[in-house]
Amino acid sequence: MRIGDLSRATGVSRRLLRYYEEQGLLRPVRLDNGYREYVEADVAAVHHIRALLAAGLSTAVIAKVLHCVRDKDELRVPSGCPTFIGELRRERTRITEAIVRLESSRRLLDAVLDTASPDE
Repeated sequence: MRIGDLSRATGVSRRLLRYYEEQGLLRPVRLDNGYREYVEADVAAVHHIRALLAAGLSTAVIAKVLHCVRDKDELRVPSGCPTFIGELRRERTRITEAIVRLESSRRLLDAVLDTASPDE
């Protein structure tokens, strides 16, 4: 399938699909005429990429773990792929730390707002 077909099948723009390729997340075959040729497995890969991005992972981390995801319909923790679990744990810790920093920022802003006069 061509890039337009993949875009329609996944709801992801062609531009974003090209970006995923630049990041090493997709590896379409290049035909003699330079066109990208995708396979059905790329549809599932794009869905997995979108889910991992929504979970807060960067494309760099996704590039490290995407090969571990084999299930067509949903993300599952595969056996025999320890890097997947390790990367996810590191990302979870990073996200938790970011949440702590954001909550601290919110408390500081709340304290400042509490001192503001009501008409401001």
